[in-house]
Amino acid sequence: MASALVETGCCVVGGGPAGMMLGYLLARQGVDVTVLEKHGDFFRDFRGDTVHPSTLDVLKELGLLEEFLKLPHQQVESLGVVIGNSTFEVADFRHVPTHCKFVALMPQWDFLNFISSHARRLPTFQLLMQHEVVDLRRDGKRIAGVVARNDGREVQVRADLVVGCDGRHSVTRRAAGLEVIEYGVPIDVLWFRISRNTSDPAQVLGNVNYGKALILINRSDYFQAGLIITKGSYDSVKARGIDAFRAGIRQLAPWLGERVNELHDWEQIKMLTVQINRLRRWHRPGLLCIGDAAHAMSPAGGVGINLAIQDGVAAANRLAGPLRERQLREADLAAVQRRRTFPTRVTQAIQLVAHRGIAHVFETPGPIHASWQMKALLRIPGIHRALGYAVGVGARPEHVGKDTRGNPRRACPPGFLRAGIGLAAAAAVCAWAAWKVWNKITDPARQTS
Repeated sequence: MASALVETGCCVVGGGPAGMMLGYLLARQGVDVTVLEKHGDFFRDFRGDTVHPSTLDVLKELGLLEEFLKLPHQQVESLGVVIGNSTFEVADFRHVPTHCKFVALMPQWDFLNFISSHARRLPTFQLLMQHEVVDLRRDGKRIAGVVARNDGREVQVRADLVVGCDGRHSVTRRAAGLEVIEYGVPIDVLWFRISRNTSDPAQVLGNVNYGKALILINRSDYFQAGLIITKGSYDSVKARGIDAFRAGIRQLAPWLGERVNELHDWEQIKMLTVQINRLRRWHRPGLLCIGDAAHAMSPAGGVGINLAIQDGVAAANRLAGPLRERQLREADLAAVQRRRTFPTRVTQAIQLVAHRGIAHVFETPGPIHASWQMKALLRIPGIHRALGYAVGVGARPEHVGKDTRGNPRRACPPGFLRAGIGLAAAAAVCAWAAWKVWNKITDPARQTS
């Protein structure tokens, strides 16, 4: 069977948040763009479902926010944690310098369907579902497209630029031989669902006790729950049996009661192998990687989807003009990496420190009581707002550039920039302090009731 041939200006590999946002933004600026998605739809459970204030600002700049917020979602204004018998507010989003002062919780497939529906209305946008990329096309040392499979046939895609947005197991970065720097992570996460009552806590809540940590995310009529376990311990967790697993969940959150019995087999529980890594070099001539393909994030803070979208915005701002004029240089690709390396490193550094703190939880199987050090830390004036900014906005948020009508992007007010730098720095210091405090939390001689 003869190969099909597709010619395009930019071939985006992967229809996730980074790929779909990049495809939409490039097409909006008149670039011929083709997005390849290997699945037949976007329906995937236990993916990143958090849409942070920085991403909501992007949607507002695109004129899509009002329509987007009509979709079913939950609004999270703060993050909390229960340590032993003590409840603390950790991050407060109600004062972030953005239009929306909350995190929107929405199934990722709804977000992707929303963006793709608007992208399909643009004449230069093409979305090809069930097209799995298996290799790169080369023209000498330059990447000149991809080879994909669709329903048993080969599809050759010729492009001026290939952008790998195909996640942490990226085919594009592997085929290009890009070097991955791995950072050891001591945890994995087991995701599952438990029904939710209207009287249950409304905000995202972490529960830490008995050598375990449980995250409960309000999804209206159910909780998306994540049990944090030590790296590589899933087989031993399974070996203890589903009854022991349910008992451990009830021990952490007794108010769930008999609802833990909704978990009756391991098919309901999905393991996420947590990784933190990034590429040393994000590009080759004719190829750029962004999102998880360039830097895998842990689920801590739910920031991965938003970092990926910010990458897409930055890439579109820099590359739309050169692509439209067919004057793309590798220096343009390097500029995208330079711009996005700083927020990537800052975010990953904070996550690595947080993981070290979580790892100490596993060392204390008995009841934990919040220490006075932890209580003092979370009473520092402005700490909740600083952490809210670090999670909800992060380092170097991106803004949408000019569209095809020449409308300028909204400028970031200097005051917001100064506040962002200060709050991000404060958040980094607090994360380091929290790690130090965790050492004391797990020391029974220093605990107070």
